Amino acid sequence: MFIMADQRMRLCNYLFAACTATLVMAAPTVALSQAFPSKPVRVIVSFPPGTPNDFILRAIGESFLADAKQPLIVDNQPGAGGNIGAEAVARAAPDGYTLLGTIDTVVTANPRIYKRLSFKADADLVPVIYLANAAQTLVCHPSVPVQSVAELIAYAKAHPVNYASGGIGVPGHLAAELFLASTGVKMNHVPYKGPSPATQDVIAGHVACGFLATPVAMPHVKSGKLRGLGVTSARRSPIAPELPTIAEAGVPGYEATFGEMVLAPKGTPESVVIALNERIAKLLQRPDVRERMLAVDLEFVPNDPSQAAARLRVESEKWGRLVDRLGLKVE
Repeated sequence: MFIMADQRMRLCNYLFAACTATLVMAAPTVALSQAFPSKPVRVIVSFPPGTPNDFILRAIGESFLADAKQPLIVDNQPGAGGNIGAEAVARAAPDGYTLLGTIDTVVTANPRIYKRLSFKADADLVPVIYLANAAQTLVCHPSVPVQSVAELIAYAKAHPVNYASGGIGVPGHLAAELFLASTGVKMNHVPYKGPSPATQDVIAGHVACGFLATPVAMPHVKSGKLRGLGVTSARRSPIAPELPTIAEAGVPGYEATFGEMVLAPKGTPESVVIALNERIAKLLQRPDVRERMLAVDLEFVPNDPSQAAARLRVESEKWGRLVDRLGLKVE
């Protein structure tokens, strides 16, 4: 096709203007990610101090300051199965300076369990990174006359048994409900505000058994204050290889693994989310941080925001089906 000289000039001017506009629009995003962070980053942890997410974020705090030249402030706001902290972050400015540290059940299960929330975790928050997989450990007070998962199943079918968890809809509760659904056993749920107070009441004998975060429960299993019966993960815990998985102990196909993670308010610039992901991932792979995490059965597997989002979708489908099938609701 023949193009006149003036037409060629107009076309060149148009293409130049279009390219310039694209570069101008992209420049703030690039500049934002390069300058981030320019002030302290606050992570609202939606569970109490000492829980796995809290432990991980505090473990990287000093390294974050050295690497980013800004502090990482951990702010514990527990309650309502993680919803209180999650709502605070969902309402925060989407600039990357207020983040949520939590377990993935806040996104995968809570929106189906809690019917009157004024926000939607699965719509109002975006994943930054999965920090580690986390399992639960099935424990009982030593006075309960059982030595194994099989014996607990038989005992619970003949006697009333209650169990503790860190709250409604949290991993311990979901792991327990999956266990009960898989075995036909009935046990009464006693929810607490986090795994630590739940653990203390099982140690005291106020509650017979518990599905409790492995890093929280395992020291008490080692000391003999609690009797460990099995772990909910697909593999044995490296910090307690003598304990079978619940699947190995007689519940075929059983597996309940959850993910500690960081999320940001919806609308946070993608470049900032990526910058956060890359910085946190780098810190989690430091030998000293990795060693501290492995010592409590927490292991980081590198993942980017799109991979974290894909995993959330899979986990939402799995736990959403269980919640709906069992009719787990909080009005």
